[in-house]
Amino acid sequence: MVASDLDRTLVYSAAALALDMPDALAPRLLCVEVYQHKPLSYLTERAAGLLADLARTAVFVPTTTRTREQYGRIRLPGPPPPYAICANGGHLLVDGESDPDWQRRVRDSLDAGCAPLAAVREHMLRAADPGWLLKERVAEDLFAYLVVERDLLPDTWVKDLADWADGQGWTVSLQGRKIYAVPKPLTKSAAVAEAARRAGASRVLTAGDSLLDADLLLAGDAGWRPGHGELADTGWSAPHVTALSERGAAAGEAIVESLLREARAWVRMTA
Repeated sequence: MVASDLDRTLVYSAAALALDMPDALAPRLLCVEVYQHKPLSYLTERAAGLLADLARTAVFVPTTTRTREQYGRIRLPGPPPPYAICANGGHLLVDGESDPDWQRRVRDSLDAGCAPLAAVREHMLRAADPGWLLKERVAEDLFAYLVVERDLLPDTWVKDLADWADGQGWTVSLQGRKIYAVPKPLTKSAAVAEAARRAGASRVLTAGDSLLDADLLLAGDAGWRPGHGELADTGWSAPHVTALSERGAAAGEAIVESLLREARAWVRMTA
């Protein structure tokens, strides 16, 4: 089974595409998301072909912090995934529908293990400055995030928030212009483990770029992270996780290629 983060791991917005790549070297792209009648997210054409092959070789599980509505805008190449994970593990989609048993398990874990969402959201808004706060959102009644003007964000603000949130049982992650506050029991790895159990998968390959992907990468049998993002910026590593040097859309292509190569090798070995 292959469980991969989407944004800034496999798919990229226009702003995140190049990451220092000169225009003359930019690859041909396939749009995989349209929002408000405008193209929003892309894969390289080569990555799209590799991803379609990957979805036919292994059980491919998109694993994202996106809400179900946001995930529903993505049109990935290849057959529809039998499982998908949204809201950072809050929803396990089975053939496109959220599994109610998994929803109950998630709610029980949150009720027992961390401060209420309302208290965390209130603290974030009280600490934020209207000069750089663009908007705030609550996702699926599970976690909160802010959209900020990144250049105006004070250097220590995210760290100060993270230190406070840690004592409340929450994790903070900065991804592009978004600052997420997510309950610690709400993890991608837990939902992936459930999907692997249901699929009967004996090996799980993973990929991701942010702090919210660290538990996913640690839980996999092998993993890959790009040369950009929170994990790269902090030098995060693990023995079984390959830290790629590629950045931007080139990293997405390299990740899919690595996942496909490893999945094919596993299929040959177990045939």
